[in-house]
Amino acid sequence: MKIINRFVRNDEGVDRSFAQAFLFFVLILLVAFLTSKSPFFFTWNNIRNILDNTSLQLILAIGMTFVISSGGIDLSIGSVVALSGIAIGLMLNAGVPIIVAAMMGVLLGGVLGAFNGFLISEFKIASFVVTIGSMSLYRGISLVITKGQPIYGFPSGFTFFGKGNLGEINPPIVIATLMVILAFLLFKYTKYGQYTLSIGGNEEALRRVGVNIKFYKSSIYVFSGICAGIVGLILTSRLNAAEPNAGFMLETNIIAAVILGGTSMNGGRASLSGTVIACILLSVVRNGLTIMSISSYYQQLFIGFIILLSVSISEIRQRRQLQIN
Repeated sequence: MKIINRFVRNDEGVDRSFAQAFLFFVLILLVAFLTSKSPFFFTWNNIRNILDNTSLQLILAIGMTFVISSGGIDLSIGSVVALSGIAIGLMLNAGVPIIVAAMMGVLLGGVLGAFNGFLISEFKIASFVVTIGSMSLYRGISLVITKGQPIYGFPSGFTFFGKGNLGEINPPIVIATLMVILAFLLFKYTKYGQYTLSIGGNEEALRRVGVNIKFYKSSIYVFSGICAGIVGLILTSRLNAAEPNAGFMLETNIIAAVILGGTSMNGGRASLSGTVIACILLSVVRNGLTIMSISSYYQQLFIGFIILLSVSISEIRQRRQLQIN
């Protein structure tokens, strides 16, 4: 492990801490501004709505943090969300019990991720090429199966996953919180987290110490697929319908959040806390623009700007780190 740690840039650097503090400061300023503009913003119902919307992005962003920190990219997560939801809807309409259908849908997400991981690790195909292909493949399967039409007519109890009540919060918030805790434990205390960063930092060095690169690289995409499967379950439950176009272009928002949070596009460095802050920040922006009756077109404009800005900052930070080393 000591040999591996030489090739891993961890999440405890001064530069990273400053970036996260700055991002948190921007979030506080934004909340203060929106509170002054609308009396409805800083109410518990709206805060819960923000957290509820953040939870879906956060679950996907956790999986994407693992992928990007390993030096890869997963452009298929939106399509996996849709296909997992379609599978759950078909099983429910076939009379499969709710819990079984939910578990099978999440498992399907892992299988779809495994397919990506197999192609990437076994045939050494660039993750961008593989996942942009599977993005179209999985979306096409969803559209062919449903003929472009939503699936509905599910048992009433199924809506609990998406909009049930657990006291004052909803199940998606609890699920997202548990996923954050799991990811933190994996990165902080397990070889899996260290190997993920090492694959992104110096894959050849990791291979030379005898680590099964193919297994770990594939498992990273399995984890990302499982995260997408969970979101497919929640989204289908929330809508009480399985939409073949669910999750369309969702990956752009998730990549923006992960990179904005401080995870390096070149791999080897992850910022889980930054990912959490960035997801909340983007949700607050969308919520604030909606409350202020600003067109959703500007939301898309802002997200595009954030992607360009965050990638640029990531590249500058990476080059500075290389110069220091």
